[in-house]
Amino acid sequence: MKSLLNSCLIMLGVSSIAACDIQQDSGLASKTLLYCSEGSPESFNPQLVTSGTTIDAVSQQIYNRLVKIDSDSGQVVSDIARKVIVSSDAMRYRFYLRKGIKFHSTDYFTPTRDLNSSDILFTFSRILHSDHPFHEVSGGQYPFFEGIGLSQLIEQIIVVDDLTIEFRLVDPQASFLANMATDFAVILSAEYGEQLINENRKEQIDQMPIGSGPFKFKEYKRDHYIRYAKNDDYWQPESNLEQIIFDITPDNSTRLAKLLTKECDVLGYPSASDVGFLEKRSDIDIKDSTSMNVSYWAFNTEVPPFHNPQVRKALSYAVDQSAIIDAVYFGLAQPATSLLPPTSWAYNADSYVSQYNLEKAKALLVEAGFPDGFEMDIWAMPVQRVYNPNASKMAEILQQSLKELNIKANIVTYDWGTFRKKLANGEHDSVLIGWLADNSDPDNFYRPLLSCAAAMSGSNRSAWCNNEFDHNVKRALSTADQAQRKVFYTNAENVIRDQVPLVPIAHATRHKVQHKYISNVNINPYGGIDFSATQKGKP
Repeated sequence: MKSLLNSCLIMLGVSSIAACDIQQDSGLASKTLLYCSEGSPESFNPQLVTSGTTIDAVSQQIYNRLVKIDSDSGQVVSDIARKVIVSSDAMRYRFYLRKGIKFHSTDYFTPTRDLNSSDILFTFSRILHSDHPFHEVSGGQYPFFEGIGLSQLIEQIIVVDDLTIEFRLVDPQASFLANMATDFAVILSAEYGEQLINENRKEQIDQMPIGSGPFKFKEYKRDHYIRYAKNDDYWQPESNLEQIIFDITPDNSTRLAKLLTKECDVLGYPSASDVGFLEKRSDIDIKDSTSMNVSYWAFNTEVPPFHNPQVRKALSYAVDQSAIIDAVYFGLAQPATSLLPPTSWAYNADSYVSQYNLEKAKALLVEAGFPDGFEMDIWAMPVQRVYNPNASKMAEILQQSLKELNIKANIVTYDWGTFRKKLANGEHDSVLIGWLADNSDPDNFYRPLLSCAAAMSGSNRSAWCNNEFDHNVKRALSTADQAQRKVFYTNAENVIRDQVPLVPIAHATRHKVQHKYISNVNINPYGGIDFSATQKGKP
């Protein structure tokens, strides 16, 4: 046994210890899915993050939500709530829960009851109330919910009975149900929370998670792998998998090599440069889908000279979208004219004008008082995401354009964890990053990325707060009339165009790559990866 493990370490490296373990049990290997992931999760509680890497690794594996987004229609559908009744004034939402949903039974927690309304109350009270015993655990920040102003929206949560719970709102909000369906709105176990309070180990709730989803947490080695085991008590058993291993492999070429040698069964984010090669292979199934995403260049508006809209506007003319789409996306994206992709019902192609024009940029810099340019940093995210498959390459293209403006641009990056922390602290001048929408409502782009509340929570990477923008977004949420909402969102986009807190760059096509013996992997266009119905055949 020892010699076999050692040979695995020599052949595959430390990150594949988990994969080597299963080689010693052919029965288990035939029911184990190996997924190549590009980075480590920041937490095992999606409420605490906005990172797509964390969402992919955690949300749909471990947890359920009250409602969820259907990946085909983009509509809100039932999850653990079998029915939702909305009052005529759209200010009361009553959720009727399914019977018999069980939380995970593990080495560190054994539930004594099924999921009920007290778990819903516990989950959202943690986010909303500073006096909740778990509110300050793991930092006390809930960036998505803070960015959409959830605590200002919900007046009261009432437990009607064990399987019925009601949310009462301060004002009607058109996007409320869609936000409750996001991968951030996961349901925690109140009973597990009580156990951890008694054991004085409250921080464990986000490190050793308990949910009601199709897989339960078994093991995690940071920057190497995550191991999940099948939840035998799952209420929708469809998969034949016994376990899933997330093999954390940041390097694109190494992930591809692992896919080709079957050290990985599924690859969620192939490099755009590899898509053509993979499409020609007979053993690989590759599919693309339209995805609600955007890559963008955000300016820290609290740092000079980026506090000056004229400077930001000048820099927007230095973005060569055609060069970026060719070199970074290999043509598998379309230029962004707005935060919203063209598939959104609120999209307005005229809402943002981004034309590569260095002469215009130079003139604006002169007007802003920078005829000789300046020095700045461009932060490039170190992980590959669908919306930005190679931020460093994108930064290099911008760097060359800025050089023509006498601007010295330094490209800065860190490991993913450090990058996220420093970004949240506002240590950047500018950053190349992006957003993958969690639902089809336009609000999911605007408030998390640019609202004043999001500037406070940290998900607004521009640290930009504009009352006119916030007013229009709030007005758009106050009505269910789609035509009226589009008018307000167009007004909000006009403010973005005028103030340029960020520059939208591209909307990318999302690809899923897997071996042909794998079926029913659901990569949702609104984020997250679902293996609950996945089947593994004979390789």
